[in-house]
Amino acid sequence: MMKPIALLTPTYRRDLDRCALLCESVDRHLSAASTHYLLVPDADLALFAPFTSKRRVVLAASHFLPDWLRPLPSFIRRNRRQFWWSWRAKPVNGWHIQQILKIAAAIALPEQRYCILDSDIVFFRDFDLSRFAHPRPIPLLARTNEVSATTPCHARWIQTSHQLLGLPAAELPAEDFIGHVILWDQDTVRALAARIETTTGRGWIEALCRTREFSEYMLYGIFAQTTAGLSTRHIRVGGTPCASYWDAPTLGRDELTDLLRRADKNAVAFSIASFSGTAVDAIRTALVGHERRLARSASASPPAELATPC
Repeated sequence: MMKPIALLTPTYRRDLDRCALLCESVDRHLSAASTHYLLVPDADLALFAPFTSKRRVVLAASHFLPDWLRPLPSFIRRNRRQFWWSWRAKPVNGWHIQQILKIAAAIALPEQRYCILDSDIVFFRDFDLSRFAHPRPIPLLARTNEVSATTPCHARWIQTSHQLLGLPAAELPAEDFIGHVILWDQDTVRALAARIETTTGRGWIEALCRTREFSEYMLYGIFAQTTAGLSTRHIRVGGTPCASYWDAPTLGRDELTDLLRRADKNAVAFSIASFSGTAVDAIRTALVGHERRLARSASASPPAELATPC
């Protein structure tokens, strides 16, 4: 029996407008999804409450975090980042918490499959998730030889993933498992958390807080690829259906229009890194223009022949 896939989006107040655009595009273009969960800091619940609908639920971060991990007061910030503290590890910031929330929610929520969507993703084509429903295999992003000494952050995340999973030290170049519109299998996530606890002798959240330099996607990808019995749940792929812009320069209307025009035919979404400073209104305007061009193109196409000649 096929079971629908849930959507997971960890977000917070600074991404409110981007999350609104994501939700609009999800409602317009995604089918065969069950519930869209928004995972937000407790202090931001009121801000995100208007997003609640028949298919969307807003959940507090504290629902998934242990009691010993607490947010520091809002006035204690560095570079406008909120931090969580405990007596068990050094403070972690919101970026760490969002990664932890993805894992914790995939473990605790009732669905067996999850599609993870960051706030800066926007869908511009229809996307049917039913082909990835349980028990069908899901794509496992694995970009060959993408991690090397020239990508030091990714290289560190590879090494800490191997340490947390009790694997031999990684050799570079290595595969990269980080991307957008990533699908996870619940049984795999639960087994991943159990492996971290067996390896470290600590709860998996404490182990990640102590490590601090980790990537949830690296952990999942390496674990799924190196653990016997998980191959039937996943199919290796070299990319995702999302066109990603990771650079810093701000994009204007012309650049956004060009990005949409050049998007691969298999791309159903795009992501503009929030640190680029690209305005949400500019993205929305580019989307409207893109849909108008598609409508004009469709209306200008010659009608299909309805009858065959005698």
